Amino acid sequence: MPLAVKGRYTYSIPEPLEGIVCPGIRVNVQFGGNRMYSGIVFSVHDRKPDSDKLKPIIAVPDTFPLVNDIQLKFWIWMSEYYMCTEGEVMKAALPSDIVIDNYKPRIETFITLANRLSDRELNSILDKLVKAPKQQDALSAYLRLSEYVAGAEPLPVKKSHLLSEIRSTSAVIDSLTAKGILLPVAKEVSRLGIADSFTEPVKNLSQEQGNAHMAIKSIFRDKEIVLLHGVTSSGKTEIYIHLIEEQLRVGKQVLYMLPEIALTTQIIQRLRKHFGAATGVYHSRLNDHERAEIWKRVSSEDVNDGYRLILGVRSSLFLPFGNLGLIIIDEEHDGSYKQHDPAPRYHARDSAIMLAMLHGAKTILGSASPSIESYNNALKGKYGLAELMERYGQIKLPEIVLANTREAYRKKLMVSHFTPELLYAIDDALGREEQIILFQNRRGFSPYIECSECGWIPVCVQCAVNLTYHKGIARLVCHYCGFSIPMPSKCDSCHSSAMVTKGFGTEKIEDEIKIVFPNARVARMDQDTTRNKNSFDKIIKAFEDRQIDILIGTQMISKGLDFENLTIVGILNADNLLNFPDFRAHERSFQLMEQVSGRAGRRQKQGRVVIQTSDPANKIIRLVLRHDYRSLFKLQAEERMTFNYPPFCRMIKINIRHKERERLNYYADLLGKELKEIFGRRVLGPESPVISQIQSWYIKTILIKIEREKPPAKARQFIAEAIALIDKEKGTGSLRIAVDVDPY
Repeated sequence: MPLAVKGRYTYSIPEPLEGIVCPGIRVNVQFGGNRMYSGIVFSVHDRKPDSDKLKPIIAVPDTFPLVNDIQLKFWIWMSEYYMCTEGEVMKAALPSDIVIDNYKPRIETFITLANRLSDRELNSILDKLVKAPKQQDALSAYLRLSEYVAGAEPLPVKKSHLLSEIRSTSAVIDSLTAKGILLPVAKEVSRLGIADSFTEPVKNLSQEQGNAHMAIKSIFRDKEIVLLHGVTSSGKTEIYIHLIEEQLRVGKQVLYMLPEIALTTQIIQRLRKHFGAATGVYHSRLNDHERAEIWKRVSSEDVNDGYRLILGVRSSLFLPFGNLGLIIIDEEHDGSYKQHDPAPRYHARDSAIMLAMLHGAKTILGSASPSIESYNNALKGKYGLAELMERYGQIKLPEIVLANTREAYRKKLMVSHFTPELLYAIDDALGREEQIILFQNRRGFSPYIECSECGWIPVCVQCAVNLTYHKGIARLVCHYCGFSIPMPSKCDSCHSSAMVTKGFGTEKIEDEIKIVFPNARVARMDQDTTRNKNSFDKIIKAFEDRQIDILIGTQMISKGLDFENLTIVGILNADNLLNFPDFRAHERSFQLMEQVSGRAGRRQKQGRVVIQTSDPANKIIRLVLRHDYRSLFKLQAEERMTFNYPPFCRMIKINIRHKERERLNYYADLLGKELKEIFGRRVLGPESPVISQIQSWYIKTILIKIEREKPPAKARQFIAEAIALIDKEKGTGSLRIAVDVDPY
């Protein structure tokens, strides 16, 4: 059932449905009183449970199983490993249109010629329509749009397109139909756009790419997983394209995963050049009907109609693949692959590896700065390792310049939030008609506002966080729950009007760069400017077409994008990345700076990156300066081994929430005590997290470290039993306990 309930439920099969009900098929059933739900059949058997009254299945809405055997196995594995219910996995996996049974295909009316006519016959008809000029215009427009050539099959023309061309009503088309000249035909059409069926042959690989390609194929003879460590702009995507072609040629499906929707825009164009209509895209911005259509086309065995290659974000794992041969996880280090809320709290990279195993498929993990876990697995021999350490075409890695903000402020050389080094680089690039990206990993205008008289800061009424100022809407907004208030004119504490903004986000950078460079064309790409479905595509296309000189953005601009004319990248506040209370802070800072640096100078010119920092001697920044991933790995591995962090242990985090602080403390302490009796000193907490209240729920966390050699299933069982004891005591109170396996 698509609910957070444990276990499965048995229903009887009415006689008319015998032989139709089978594993994976969807059924409508009554559950919990008079409520109706669509469930998925797990198994059919003849072992009647002890219950006296067994509810019957009410209906079977489909003629075929919606979910295949491998998907069912994958759901079960995910629910067990990530400690959630099978129903929660099901709810995440199935598009709601399929679950609620209201999917309707899109029907479009196309106009065709009613009969095959010669040029002479058509000219005669056009002459006779002189007294009906609108009909004459309509027929002429149809012949033009259909690319009519005598003896050849004309292209079908959408009725809506034809009407917009002639700026008239349907009555004109109806008149031509009544005269037997045109014929309207209703067809089911895709909501996903029609890809060109023409495909270009794949490009020849360079010598370095060819070596990596052969290394991967050689490793796949003995291992199931390969880590492809390739510097930015080394041509990893072209290697993926060759591997995809090899799989499609033998009738297999391929899943190509990316961490961000923004990255799909450019790569889908490259993939469709080679693989045409066999390529589909799956992400969260699709509406329910579009998701349902992709679901059907992935499960289709029709080579002409089905998708053989899917480019998708983490949720694409749940699509009904029947014959996967390869999964590619690009930017495998990226934190966006981790689902935090709601359950299942899965990591798409690790789950993809399991999905590939269930299919007997191979997995490629690709990155310029791999996760410490993946690189450690490669060095230990669990994964194969292929490396690509030169940029394609022998273009040099970008030159990195460190700009000391502390010195610039002291010498009064800063202009707003920009150092002289960054301003010179921007001015120089604009003079050469080149493009610039400015990276600031905070959206909004200012992270908070403050009364300069008494220090009062507006905070969210539901969350323990400061409100972020958004100038465009003149409001203070909570980025956790969405609560907002108008920008206050006075301090709530001392009533002073001396309210000042503190810090800076992308919106403020956009404002100030326009003042410094008034003739530059400036745009911003962050969560606020990309809420609409096609906003990513529009901004990226405008930058590609050189309609934007300076693009300001958060981490969504930092990875995977390829712009020919981009030569300068500015990282505005490296300190903000490094000083984060998380054992992965240094790893993620290096990865983010390396990735955003890699956007610069990817074609004919060497790029330049300006990193603004108050601490140029910082060891992580010095490693970025040298593009030295191996030293980063060595440093991080030593620290984590010393303090027992992944990859040298497993971690499970338990989040405990309650509306009342005292009750939260009571239950958190009780659970902590139960767990410490089992795991001893491996239990840390309960502690209040950095943000200790969200949406009126008070929060505490418990962290459990488990040795790699210990069986994880046993640990999960002990944790589940301890939580069950607390659940039993709390009854129906407002306590919420959520388990997050591999939380970081």
